[in-house]
Amino acid sequence: MESLEQTLRSILSPITQNLPAPIQDAATQLLGDSCYRSLVHNLTITDSVCMKLAVSKALGIAIVGASSVVKVPQIIKLINSGSAEGVSFIGYLLETASFMISLVYNVRNKFPFSSFGETAFIVIQNIAILFLVLEYSGRGQMGTAMIAGLAGVGFLLFNSNIVNMELLQYLQAGAGAVGALSKLPQIIAIFREGGTGQLSAFTVFSYLFGSMSRIFTTLQEVPDKLILYSFIAGFALNVVLALQMVLYWNAPASKSTTEHKLTPAGKREVKAPIESAAETVKAQATGSEKKSSPSTRRRG
Repeated sequence: MESLEQTLRSILSPITQNLPAPIQDAATQLLGDSCYRSLVHNLTITDSVCMKLAVSKALGIAIVGASSVVKVPQIIKLINSGSAEGVSFIGYLLETASFMISLVYNVRNKFPFSSFGETAFIVIQNIAILFLVLEYSGRGQMGTAMIAGLAGVGFLLFNSNIVNMELLQYLQAGAGAVGALSKLPQIIAIFREGGTGQLSAFTVFSYLFGSMSRIFTTLQEVPDKLILYSFIAGFALNVVLALQMVLYWNAPASKSTTEHKLTPAGKREVKAPIESAAETVKAQATGSEKKSSPSTRRRG
């Protein structure tokens, strides 16, 4: 390792010791002055403490970056299908409330943005998903009221005169539990339906990786066990969701969409409303002709 370190210094030192001022400032702010000098300026890759911090920062930035699009596949899938089948409204609402509290808690404690920044992006995307679920469930008029309600809750949480830090700590403790439990309605919905419906595999597996990474970054950067325990619980339930995704990967359409279709057991197929209406009119017309035919013969 030391020989590798000497080789890197001989090759990269002219570059790392003469970086432009904006890059130096950004790296120093990210890593701290001592770790910047150790890892970047002096290329001391054997510094385990600073290396762990650097890995944590890199993971945090990657998670924040990925979170800006993590729910986009789910949004696109909902729009393209025009259906909210398999997507739990209650689960997403609980997760959104939990993430809003966690976002405010981290901001007001002035924790590094790289350790929580994804919550802001996920809250925005979750609100879009909640709106679509309401729209495709025939309750679109409730969407505007829901957005207004969430905005009001956010305002109250950021107002320190209304929600002080002591109360916010209790809310964060509850939010951690709620955030973990928000996965349960989705897990139950998949089990009952026998399929994942319109749930996005990309979103599920991204959450699994993100929650696992957050355990590491929290241990390195955030001395707060409330946040750590919430990520551990969330990771455990994300594992269950990921396993369900694998189990039902090639599953047919969910029970709710197949229960009215013809099956090998001989279930009766329910006809479409337009087809049924057309057959009703035809039957009525046929009945009228049969009733009129005797009178016609008597006239003759």
